Amino acid sequence: MKKTIKTLGIAILGGVITLAGYKMIIENPQEIIQVSEIQSPLKTIPANYPSTVINSELSPTDFTEAADKTVHAVVHVKNTAVRTQQNPYAQLFGRSGTRKYEQVGTGSGVIISPDGYIVTNNHVIDRASEIEITLNNRKKLKAVLVGTDKSNDIALLKVDSDEDLPYLPFGNSDNAKIGEWVLAVGNPYNLTSTVTAGIVSAKGRDLDGNRNIEAFIQTDAAVNPGNSGGALVNTRGELIGINTAISSKTGSFIGYSFAVPSNIAKKVVDDLLEFGSVQEAIIGISVDNSIKDIEGVKIGEIESNSEAIKAGLLEGDIITKVNNIKITKFSDLKGQLTAKRPGEYVNLTITRNGEDLMKTVKLAKKNTFTSYSFGVQLKDLSKKERKKHAITGGAKITGANNKGFLYYKIGAGYILTKINGKEITNASEAVTVLDAYTGNQQMILELMSPEGKKEYFRF
Repeated sequence: MKKTIKTLGIAILGGVITLAGYKMIIENPQEIIQVSEIQSPLKTIPANYPSTVINSELSPTDFTEAADKTVHAVVHVKNTAVRTQQNPYAQLFGRSGTRKYEQVGTGSGVIISPDGYIVTNNHVIDRASEIEITLNNRKKLKAVLVGTDKSNDIALLKVDSDEDLPYLPFGNSDNAKIGEWVLAVGNPYNLTSTVTAGIVSAKGRDLDGNRNIEAFIQTDAAVNPGNSGGALVNTRGELIGINTAISSKTGSFIGYSFAVPSNIAKKVVDDLLEFGSVQEAIIGISVDNSIKDIEGVKIGEIESNSEAIKAGLLEGDIITKVNNIKITKFSDLKGQLTAKRPGEYVNLTITRNGEDLMKTVKLAKKNTFTSYSFGVQLKDLSKKERKKHAITGGAKITGANNKGFLYYKIGAGYILTKINGKEITNASEAVTVLDAYTGNQQMILELMSPEGKKEYFRF
């Protein structure tokens, strides 16, 4: 009898476990991932900033007007890309070793003009073969890519509509104050027209591991994957940033998000519309980082024959303001310059031997760029160099630490003229194409040696 009861108990227990397993695994699967439908994630960085304390005794702010202005100008962005997958085993059976499939990413965008220009993040539409946007009224429109700026993670789209679209005017991000209330509006997890509130918790933030040091606006408004490219607005409904990154160890919001300041985004948009590429402005100096405990940016070397020399800047000067905007670290200076164009004049406040001086400097155009994928530095050719080699474009190599380049003895003095048969116009374009290389595709470089001989190299 005892044996029978024991056997019955084991059977019942086994049944319970089996039923529970069925419920968990079969009826309610939790780990199924559709690889064909993904959300364009926000950039993530380690969460290592101190928490923000908000005074709960302050009277609440009314966000309804700003939210109403914003939600109609923020769109859902759908990116369809065609991917190629390698299958080495298929070739063993005489079949093709590759297959193509569609992958979908989603994000947000902001309408910035009534005729249909939309700003979003570059990573939202990266390598898209088709882009579709959905307005707040659920109307769907096809979008075309006008241009991108990978370094600032900004892209410009255009849609055609038979009526004027609701849009957001750019605000002045320099006027944003720490502690000021802001709204983040976007489409996290495909939840359209989502509005979250927070405060500006820092400005001029440069993110760890970011090669292109940027001056992000940091906020504690909740931002999640799908918010990429959405709007950060103040309580007046002015666009002061494009939501781009989050501070997270999990991939979801745990405290902080970061936005490209509107002044930078607007300048990028203007450059893409006028020139087709971003015009980077420089002072013509290097930075001396030997002293860590100073407020400002200490000037190291100054380029010969530069506008900085003409303006009277000296090595050792400390830049403390740009056009009366306080500069405490390099990312502040970088942010101000990124929002300016070559040829513009800026007033620099500098400290020299304990005395504050004002210097007016004409900004020059950046003409040297670095490809981190290939480990090569490239510079625009001068008119004299183009005439000498009888070419209309190209980019001159000024330095290289790529193993392939070193093996073939490709170095300073070589001129990159074509990539995969396409002519290269300048150094900026060359770096953009080189950094798009993933290693899964073939890349053939046409180079001109210092002696003027054409050479070809396959990577």
